[in-house]
Amino acid sequence: MKKDQWIMGIETSCDETAVAIIKNGREIASNVVASQIESHKRFGGVVPEIASRHHVEQMTIVLEEAVNQAGITLGDLDAIAVTSGPGLVGALLVGVNAAKAISFAHAIPLLGVHHIAGHIYANRLVTEMKFPLLSLVVSGGHTELVLMKEHGHFEVIGETRDDAAGEAYDKVARTLNLPYPGGPHIDRLAHEGVPSINLPRAWLEEGSYDFSFSGLKSAVINTVHNAEQRGETIKPEDLAASFQASVIDVLVTKTLKAVKEFKVEQVLLAGGVAANKGLRAALSEAFKELQGVDLVIPPLSLCTDNAAMIAAAGSILFEKGQRSNLALNGNPGLELSIHN
Repeated sequence: MKKDQWIMGIETSCDETAVAIIKNGREIASNVVASQIESHKRFGGVVPEIASRHHVEQMTIVLEEAVNQAGITLGDLDAIAVTSGPGLVGALLVGVNAAKAISFAHAIPLLGVHHIAGHIYANRLVTEMKFPLLSLVVSGGHTELVLMKEHGHFEVIGETRDDAAGEAYDKVARTLNLPYPGGPHIDRLAHEGVPSINLPRAWLEEGSYDFSFSGLKSAVINTVHNAEQRGETIKPEDLAASFQASVIDVLVTKTLKAVKEFKVEQVLLAGGVAANKGLRAALSEAFKELQGVDLVIPPLSLCTDNAAMIAAAGSILFEKGQRSNLALNGNPGLELSIHN
């Protein structure tokens, strides 16, 4: 009888301290997340120094809770996977050093995982992956289309040239005086409004799968300022709906175009903005007409930063025989490579 594989994941790339344990690559035994949203809310965004301090305070507590929930000991682990980048360098270092300490103390393999690879592999906790596949990654710091021909192979065919979609959501939310994080508030307002305001869509040059949301963000800000100068009132719900319609139109259109060009069998939605109800609904509607292509949308708990996704990506590295050594460091600019 084959022995069960136990892999721990640690995620501290931004403002969530998360530890999870995955059984046999796809079964969540525990997934504990300590959020810092309340600490950062009054600043309107994540303060790196505060994030790092919270990670230090929470790491041992979250780690012990994850082990207890899984009903195993650290000695039962086959490997420990940790986000090594990209992210806030101080935050990354807390997780990386915790993982290195456990790896050294218990003589278990260490696996450095790319944060975006983790978001993509969150989908493997829902269903098995079918290649070739395309992943639409939409988060606070990233907007990318990633082609995968096999496990561990990442080919970025399109990425944002300026603001990520999630970043644009937060900046527009700030313009509308909505609390941080702005994404969920814009999404909620958008469902109450009508997309009646004409806002730009950046398609870029012919054949490009890249994205650009900086111009859209500026257009929203200018619309608000111009209305204020004229003494006019714009309904926040309509502005949110118009902004969201523009973002979703570009994301869905470029994804569908890439699906047809690269003849993929599966499309995965990934990243924090994957929790957006408008985006989930628009993709689901668009893929109803596509024959032979499966759309996978993870549950909300696996869209935002968590450690189960890091352990899921780590299990692939473990099975491929890839290992990190104790020189592993936090790398805030880590590239998503084919042989990550």
